Amino acid sequence: MKLAVIGATGLVGRKIIQVLEEKHFPVDEFVAIASEQSVGKHIKFKGENYRIVTIEEGLYASPDIAIFSAGAEISKKWAKKFAKKSCFVIDNSSAWRMDENTPLVIPEINGDTITAKKKIIANPNCSTIQMLMALSPLHKKYTIKRAVVSTYQSVTGSGAKGIQQLMDERKGKEGIKTYPHQIDMNVIPHAGSFGEDGYTTEETKLVNETQKILDPNISVTATAVRVPVEGGHSEAVNLEFENDFELFEVKRLLGTMPGIVVLDMPEANFYPMPILSNDKNEVFVGRLRRDFSQPKSLNLWIVSDNLRKGAATNAVQIAEYLLKQGFID
Repeated sequence: MKLAVIGATGLVGRKIIQVLEEKHFPVDEFVAIASEQSVGKHIKFKGENYRIVTIEEGLYASPDIAIFSAGAEISKKWAKKFAKKSCFVIDNSSAWRMDENTPLVIPEINGDTITAKKKIIANPNCSTIQMLMALSPLHKKYTIKRAVVSTYQSVTGSGAKGIQQLMDERKGKEGIKTYPHQIDMNVIPHAGSFGEDGYTTEETKLVNETQKILDPNISVTATAVRVPVEGGHSEAVNLEFENDFELFEVKRLLGTMPGIVVLDMPEANFYPMPILSNDKNEVFVGRLRRDFSQPKSLNLWIVSDNLRKGAATNAVQIAEYLLKQGFID
């Protein structure tokens, strides 16, 4: 098993390496790929130091699996080149998500869309992954008509520069500005870039990816907000169903979904928070309550570590699925 990580020195790349180690993923040869600034330096994996190489060198190494986490431009340029060498590409960027021939995969939900012939597999957006982990069992049972979501997205979603801006502002230092406004002691209703329709790319991803993964008939509207939190995205979601529900059954369905943890005892101040999800692979769900303003509707609160299940963990789970299905010799 020869595995490459493209973008190995970034926030997500390092988290992928950490998750691979934690899961004892079987790697005989590890290839660490990063930008020119990092080439020649070393990165540790399973106790050994590996020299960081260029993406050209990584392609020449002919890995069995390449996990891309270096942005859409790199993925668009290089993913097909790796795939042509019979390498399975697991891509964390937005480059291939909406390509009709590319599976967009959350293994617990639609792992069966992965085939031996489709070499490029897209990892959904972090906010989409955690939301659909909760919505999937409820959609199967009650059929979701409409979802209204507001996200509260951590600065880690903007990479190391997002964290740096928050920390600099907290210390009263001047530094790199990732956001158009101060993020410390503030919230910014702007994640991604704005389109002509007034929605941001982060909001549009939630719509398009939900419809591709779960059901094209689900109507989705979203507002994405950046908050001064270092790790973990939160979402307030309102669902309208075709069929009515009982809250105890909703809790049971969520509690039996792999990868979901229900934290729902508000009387004891027990509910999901980013600080509880930090560096954990699970998706946490709570604040479950009926929406009394309209029939067959539910409110819920969803929290997950966006670097874990929202990116690295989901990518490694896809790699595990490839091995389990015998797609790699």
